[in-house]
Amino acid sequence: MLRRYPEQLSGGQQQRVAVGRALASRPGLLLADEPTGNLDEATSDEVLQLLLDLLRDSPTSLLMVTHSPRLAARLDRQVVLHRGRVVPMDAR
Repeated sequence: MLRRYPEQLSGGQQQRVAVGRALASRPGLLLADEPTGNLDEATSDEVLQLLLDLLRDSPTSLLMVTHSPRLAARLDRQVVLHRGRVVPMDAR
């Protein structure tokens, strides 16, 4: 992948590279807006698992926006925007 241009990579490969680049600077907070939105279900699962594995022993926190309840269920905590307010998932 190192010697390829973005258009030569699959969507999943591009997302994996983006995850690596985002984590390379060891941020305190990683913002991920629909990080798997354009991927099929299997590749979405792989990319999310990669992200979670990389963050497990890291001081980096993840704030991920997704429309996928299936992916959100794999995260430690979920909040939703309800009537203009951010609330815990179970408080709607």
